[in-house]
Amino acid sequence: MKHPLVRIIDDDADARSSTSFFLSVMGWEIKEYESAVHFLETDDLSRPGCLVLDVRMPEMTGMELQVKLNQKDCRLPIIFLSGHGDLDMAVHALKRGASDFLEKTSKPERLQAAVCKAVKESVALTESIESREKLKSVFESLTPREKEVALRVAKGELNKIIAYDLGISERTVKMHRSNVCAKLNVASAVELAAFLNELQVSYE
Repeated sequence: MKHPLVRIIDDDADARSSTSFFLSVMGWEIKEYESAVHFLETDDLSRPGCLVLDVRMPEMTGMELQVKLNQKDCRLPIIFLSGHGDLDMAVHALKRGASDFLEKTSKPERLQAAVCKAVKESVALTESIESREKLKSVFESLTPREKEVALRVAKGELNKIIAYDLGISERTVKMHRSNVCAKLNVASAVELAAFLNELQVSYE
């Protein structure tokens, strides 16, 4: 997994530099963007971390960027920084999934805590996605017949029933079952069912 990155997006160079300096001192890897447009054009959205995002910017506001990222199904947590206390704006941002909404005058400790929380969530989500992708890759390595047998084994069907339904010998079913267990690193029908549930593969 890629190392987490904290993106700071603010058209105010002084504010951007100040936030960047504080968070880098706190140990975070930082990348600065002077606009939401520049961020969208150049950032690696697959890298975990978070956004520390100014609300009011030219070209594209922070709120508009949030909508764009939601449309892209980007799961990077967003921490809004506002120089203008606006409760209604904060409510809308949080309803659309923002991780936090802070005023720029908030104590630095609040920003540090918000970044810690957001990055932790992002890393956990990325690990979960990568783990599922690995499991999916392993499942796709099965032959069509092995997949067929796997789904029936997960349902709890007996070897002789599987053999009868598929028109093959029980010995062949046992061979496919053994191959499935070895490839997926499972030892029982229960573990196989759990594996398929993790991938959200229907076997009922």
